[in-house]
Formats: sequence, C-alpha cells, structure tokens
Amino acid sequence: MRVLIAPDSFKECLTAEAVASAIATGWVRGAPADHVVQIPLADGGEGTTATLVRAMRGTLHRARVTGPSGAAVCASYGLIEDGKTAIVEVAEASGLHCVPEPERNAMTATSYGTGELIMAALKHQPETLIVCLGGSATTDGGAGLLQAMGAKLLDASGHDIPPGGEGLQHINHFDLAEAKACVAGIRIVVACDVTNILLGDLGAAAVFGPQKGASPDEVKILDSNLGKFARCVEKSGYDISSFAGSGAAGGIGGAVAGILGGVLKPGIELVMSAVDMDAHMQDSDLVITAEGAIDGQSASGKTPTGVAKLAQRYQVPVIGLAGKLGEGDMTAIHNAGITAVFPIAPGPISKDDAIANAVHYLENTAEQLARLISGLK
Repeated sequence: MRVLIAPDSFKECLTAEAVASAIATGWVRGAPADHVVQIPLADGGEGTTATLVRAMRGTLHRARVTGPSGAAVCASYGLIEDGKTAIVEVAEASGLHCVPEPERNAMTATSYGTGELIMAALKHQPETLIVCLGGSATTDGGAGLLQAMGAKLLDASGHDIPPGGEGLQHINHFDLAEAKACVAGIRIVVACDVTNILLGDLGAAAVFGPQKGASPDEVKILDSNLGKFARCVEKSGYDISSFAGSGAAGGIGGAVAGILGGVLKPGIELVMSAVDMDAHMQDSDLVITAEGAIDGQSASGKTPTGVAKLAQRYQVPVIGLAGKLGEGDMTAIHNAGITAVFPIAPGPISKDDAIANAVHYLENTAEQLARLISGLK
C-alpha cells in the first residue's frame, strides 16, 4: 500500500518535517511493507516560507525585526523564481512563538516586525510578494505592519498611535500613501489559513484573541478597537472588514488585501500546488494528515481539510492525527473529506508532557493505525 503523509506543523512544538518523519517512523514499524511518502505542508501559518522555498528551490534570508512585544527577533523571508517572488510569513516576525508565554500581551502585541520583514524583502525588487498569514500573536488589524511601511496612523494630537490592538482606540486620522507606494506595481498574494472576517462573533478578536492571551473583557475591547479602525479607513474608501479572510492573523488579512491591494488565496492550496500534491495524491491508497489541534476551525482553510478536499477528488481515504481534538461535533471535518480523526495523547496529560513527548506519541499512534489497517487487508 502507498501511504502519503502530509501534515502541518504542531504549533510551538514540531515542524511539519518533524511531524511527517515521526508518523513515517511509526507507520513503517507497524507496516514495513508499505511504501511511505512524506510531503510536509503548511497553510499560510508557521513554516510556510520554508515549505515554499524548499519546494521551489529558492533561498532563505534573515533580517532582525521588531517582535510582537517590541523586543528584536531574527526572522526569515524567502526568494523564489530567481528572486522574482518574495515570501514573507507573519509567524516569522509577529508569531505567537516569538514571545515567551508569561510575557504575551494580546492588547499591545504589534505586527510592526512583519512590515519590517516586508520592507527587507522588497529591497530585492520582486515582481510578486506572497504574504503568509497565520500563527500571529497580534490583533492590531495590521496597523503595525502599515506603520513599518511608512503609513501615518495618528491620534487627535498628531502623534503615532500606540502599538497593538489597544492603540487602535486612539486613531483619529491617517495617511497611507507611503505604505501603498512601497508596493506600487507589485502583485501581492495573501496566503490565508482561515476565512474569518475581521469583526463580530466570528472575527479576529472573538475567535483567536483567547489563543493569544486575551481575557473576555479584552476580546470585547479589541473587537471594538478593530471596528473603530475599520470605520476610520472606510471613510477614505478602504474596506478591511467585510470579506472572508479579513480577520486572519489578527486582521492583517484585512489590511494587506483591503489597503495594499493583495489578493487572498487559501494558503494550503498555494502550498499544495507548489509541491505538486495532485501527482502524489492520485498515486496514493491512503493519506495521513496532522495538525497540533483539529477542531471546528480546521474546516476553514487549515491543512487537514485542504488535504482532505483534494483527496476526495481521487477517492482516497484520509486519517487525521492531532495533539488535541476539539470538543463537540466533527461533522464539518468529516464533510470536508477526513474519514476519521484521532488524538495522539495516550490519556489526560499536561501541556508540557504533550510537547516534550510529541514525537513518541505520533510514532506510537501511527504504528497502531498501521497495524490495524494492515491487519484488515
């Protein structure tokens, strides 16, 4: 049997390559006669730059930029197609993993570093810029990103608004001309990992704010401040809130598409095209995909369901593995094409245990699945 292993990373734990390797190791232990192919993936979140650069035989470049908390971080951007296309990943500069858990502040986390990373990539004069969304620590609507590119976001006294979603409450007037001039004539593709809009119960603050450390009261403040930002720029004809994906990466999706003119595309589709997943899929008998968490959000542009939708075209069954399964109905996951999902944890365990032993748990789960399926042949 030919088994295609196509996982995403386990956020703040394992790269997609490490996840694929662990699953492959376990599978071969359980079914040594099977032919196993590893295709690590990403959906716009953490690891997308590296995945695309590897697939397209490009180059990685480093830049020191401002992290979400204001401290400097070292981030990577990619160049592919002989430098004609640059790739910038929000998670590299403004990712949740850039800030130690005790220091995370959902209110003040800034996307400024992502703007700096874009500016570093633009020095190579690319024709196309791919901005990969996902894994951000921020909920500032991309305000920091725009400021790093030269935009003026000012309070009533003419001073720069403070960083983060908290600072958006002070916005009074703005000038976006310099930021827009930076990308004039450049095609911008926004690789998006979710379809959430900017505001409301399904918006950036409500859905993703708690993951970034926001309390229920802070979620309400962030949503209100994002709304103020959206209404402010709307007066000049910019829509950053009404379309699917505008809430991605704390609202960066709205800013890059609605202000800078980017075109939103599902990140998983972009990556699968780069690695020629169609060719791998049509030759496979079974697909194993994986992500740190599989839940209701997974049906909105995440890697497991992106893989499963492609597998449906070729009538290939898909098994999903996860460090954590969401509570409740999995109907949306199954409707997307995932045949079955399994948690890899052996029982109730701590977060520290889950992270420290993720490789071991992946190997064991994959081995048991391989033994089961091999025994049913």
